[in-house]
Amino acid sequence: MTTALTWRRRVLLGAAGLGLSGAVAELAYRLGPPEPHVLPAPSSVAAATADLLVDTEFTAHVYATVYACAVGLPTAISLAVPAGLLLGALPGVERAIRPVLEFLRAIPSLVLIPLALSLLGDPSATKTALIVYSCSWPILITTLYGMAEVDSLAKDTLRAYGFGPLTIVWRVCLPATAPHIATGLRLAIAVALIVSISVEVINGGTPGIGTYIVNAYSADRAAPALAATLAAGLLGLAATAVCRSCERRLFAWRRHTTGAPQ
Repeated sequence: MTTALTWRRRVLLGAAGLGLSGAVAELAYRLGPPEPHVLPAPSSVAAATADLLVDTEFTAHVYATVYACAVGLPTAISLAVPAGLLLGALPGVERAIRPVLEFLRAIPSLVLIPLALSLLGDPSATKTALIVYSCSWPILITTLYGMAEVDSLAKDTLRAYGFGPLTIVWRVCLPATAPHIATGLRLAIAVALIVSISVEVINGGTPGIGTYIVNAYSADRAAPALAATLAAGLLGLAATAVCRSCERRLFAWRRHTTGAPQ
């Protein structure tokens, strides 16, 4: 019951914060300098956001963006988690290639769009490939941090009983690292949305929220464009909230053993 009340209170506080921010923005718009206004009124953007909920064209663009993320994220997990477990189990190798990893991680994904387009040709494949590339880094890094915190006594105990490296990774390292992997996944969700929408905005040759925003601005429809931008933020917020809720349920044991906050 306490968890349910806490969840409701968080939702109410978040809704109150959004409402207060909107009211302040509307008041600033009304009391600000006179015409011409560069941006539409916040109330018109809110109305356009409500209209998007029943806009089949926008729904199709949202589906395209979410589909690319839904394909890219699992692929990134399937690559980054085994790599993180392997490098974490081989600290000498990890230290040797760490400079290379840090160099590649520092390259912005957006500057790779022309290269990816020239190699893959298909804008949709480019978007998915860049999502995989960008989302692999937070998952890989958090997996490495989790491997560094695995209890060495537990690993030594299994070795003493004759268990091999794969069994130790499966029975000790992976469960202990799972909360860190979940944190990396939560960070990767926002990265996936950012990369997907950015590719859509820059390229424009594939359906998605970014393409809808560009088309709306091109047609001098600022309110729907800003509404789509707001919807993209709300989509990321909802996805992150769902991921955080799953973390609290799956790793409740971690709060009891480490005293981590709920």
